[in-house]
Amino acid sequence: MEIEGIIAYLVSLAIMAGIYAVFALGLNIQWGYTGLFNIGIAGFFCIGAYTSAMITTPMPTGVYAQYVRQIFGLNLPFILGILGAALACGFIAFLIGYPTLRLREDYLAIATIGIAETFRLVFNNEHWLANGPRGLMGLPQPLQGLVDPRHYNYIYLPIVLAVMVVIYLSIERVIRSPWGRVLRAIREDEVASAMSGKDIFRFKMQSLIFGSMIMGVGGALYAHYTKAISPDVFTPLYGTFIIWVMLMAGGSGNNKGAILGAFVVWGIWIGAKFLTDFLPYTLKARAPYIRFLIIFILLEIILIHRPQGLMGEEKRISKMID
Repeated sequence: MEIEGIIAYLVSLAIMAGIYAVFALGLNIQWGYTGLFNIGIAGFFCIGAYTSAMITTPMPTGVYAQYVRQIFGLNLPFILGILGAALACGFIAFLIGYPTLRLREDYLAIATIGIAETFRLVFNNEHWLANGPRGLMGLPQPLQGLVDPRHYNYIYLPIVLAVMVVIYLSIERVIRSPWGRVLRAIREDEVASAMSGKDIFRFKMQSLIFGSMIMGVGGALYAHYTKAISPDVFTPLYGTFIIWVMLMAGGSGNNKGAILGAFVVWGIWIGAKFLTDFLPYTLKARAPYIRFLIIFILLEIILIHRPQGLMGEEKRISKMID
């Protein structure tokens, strides 16, 4: 039983690390390859999770409708929830990017963090939209009828890893194309890229939308894993900062590094929980902040001693296979 419990724990850890790897891959498109400073990942996390939740759940009826309010419930399959989350986040990215991408990168950072917090507060305060601060519960899970609910994680882990691998291979394909090389050129020198005849705004917009759609997929995967979401999940620390640490730790501009960073940092995050369990009772309430402090220290060590991350940027991108 003890070995079975350890395996189950490692499976749940791998699921969450895989979901965060999807977010890190989306951020890598925007920051690692294009230099877009998006610090509003939590907003796309939130939109992706809620969109997929409302697409895949049925509309509350009867007595249940008195306790759960949501604007729509389409009761559609899981795959449509994933696609809906991606499309919704892509549309939001377009609305954010259209007025900001023509300006300096500072404005994109300000806009994304402001919009992210706005979305969280809207879902928190507007009860008619998605049940307010109580959130949505009982979200459906794909293939949930095949196994006992206690062993469902063994089904969901391959699903998460399959989505992560498909996204990784897709990014690898497009980033090694002429489109991907233009993104890197824009990151290095916008003026030179513009002088070469490239439409800087259009390429930046495509990068922002593509990366945000991937983040929407991550949000949907998270929602169906936890089966319950509420606005207090999508805070800047939990939904943005830790993902930036993952990308920086693994290696910005390297998709393998983004995945590695997600697994390493999430493992450290979970390990820090065990460390805080040994704290005196009077400090137990501060345990979450101590865990964030550990992540902060980790980030400082990375920036000082290995700013390129564990794997560093991948320099050769012209060929898929050498």
